[in-house]
Amino acid sequence: MRVTFAAAILGALGMTGAAHADTIQLYAAGSLRAALSDVAKAFEAEIGHRVETTFGPSGLLKDEIAGGAGAHVFASANMEHPQALSAAKKSGPVRRFARNRLCALVRPRLEVDSATLLQRMLDPSVKLGTSTPKADPSGDYAFEVFRRAESVQPGAQAALEKKALQLTGNAGSAKPPSGRSVYGWHVSEGRADIFLAYCTATREARNQNPDQQIVVLPDNLSVGADYGLTVISDAPPAAERFAAFILSPRGQDILVRYGFSSGQP
Repeated sequence: MRVTFAAAILGALGMTGAAHADTIQLYAAGSLRAALSDVAKAFEAEIGHRVETTFGPSGLLKDEIAGGAGAHVFASANMEHPQALSAAKKSGPVRRFARNRLCALVRPRLEVDSATLLQRMLDPSVKLGTSTPKADPSGDYAFEVFRRAESVQPGAQAALEKKALQLTGNAGSAKPPSGRSVYGWHVSEGRADIFLAYCTATREARNQNPDQQIVVLPDNLSVGADYGLTVISDAPPAAERFAAFILSPRGQDILVRYGFSSGQP
């Protein structure tokens, strides 16, 4: 008999408590740090299993997991990285659990809005920050913005790719002080005048730096981000329960509270 995924979630969360509490190792995109930390706390309180978290650029985490890192659940800022693990038989199916978009974080007093954003990014005097493509999906999404810019203004893609400062997302990237938004920190330190980052991340940055601006990308440059999760092969049963919790109404409500869109249809 076929069982729907929704029924599977309810079944997983409705199981009686385990004879002993497992510790679940969550590897997740850095943009999920605040949201999934709260999801993990809610899961621990409700289900009883402990969740230990490792956050970082999704591409680097994927490589660590492929190399044998002890992850149980992988939550990526794209679908491709968990799909690569699944295709290699290192994990189970991939499920979309959240959506995000790219926004522009802008330094104070730089005059820019959605209509003028492309011209400002192309301005040689404006420092443009991104994350690192391949290592971090945020960088891949930023370079997708550049590809879309080419259809708006011929030559824009090459110009933007050449000038983009890949300030975050790599193993050797500079680290902000503890508790600081990396994007807001780079902008406040003058390393970037405009930083393309997730809208959720720009919101966190402006909460810490109220004079920084958030500019929504125009429709012809707008890029969305689908987030996927997968349970690693041979993970304890509690890992599937945690994945189900992320996809449950409770987990989705927490993600939405942090500015993500629901990943469910």
